[in-house]
Amino acid sequence: MKSKFITFEGIEGSGKSTQVKKLHEFFLAKNLASVLTREPGGTRASERIREILIDEKIEKLEAKTELFLNFAARLEHVEKLIKPSLAQKKIVISDRFFDSTYAYQGSAFGLEEKLIDDVRKMTIGDFAPDITFLIDVPVEVAFARITNRSDNNRYEKLGLDFHQKVREGFLHLAKKNPRIRLINGAQNPQEIFTEITQILTSI
Repeated sequence: MKSKFITFEGIEGSGKSTQVKKLHEFFLAKNLASVLTREPGGTRASERIREILIDEKIEKLEAKTELFLNFAARLEHVEKLIKPSLAQKKIVISDRFFDSTYAYQGSAFGLEEKLIDDVRKMTIGDFAPDITFLIDVPVEVAFARITNRSDNNRYEKLGLDFHQKVREGFLHLAKKNPRIRLINGAQNPQEIFTEITQILTSI
């Protein structure tokens, strides 16, 4: 399998985290060394930054502050976990990566794409996933899934309009980037997983 760094994206409630775990278990069952990680997070420092980003007790951060915090966490993640794991020939699966920054801080919070591009180049350069799976579902479907969650974070509690902008941001990225594979998240989890594994084994 050529894809060694695999990322998953989608709005809250899309079902991507379920697929991340299923793929990790799939690789382990095949005795393939793989690392399961997430963003923001993945390292001790990055997880601390994550706590700031989702802490509801902290007054809403400026969009640029979120941008810089996300890429600070990402730089640590890339240099301390992702690159070393890839160097050890491990498959790395990440629940979110920089596409989320374009969708959330860009599309939803209104930051210019060029600004995100510049910060990205300044921190992680040209480093990017080999393949990204965008699990896409209508916002109404996603909201129905997360309504009864007891542990929803700050982003999950934002309104329908916000998440619609996030979804549109992701779809915009998918249209212009062949790295991103669009998956219909309205299918049942096993159908989604089968499609994902078929794509991975065909490239």
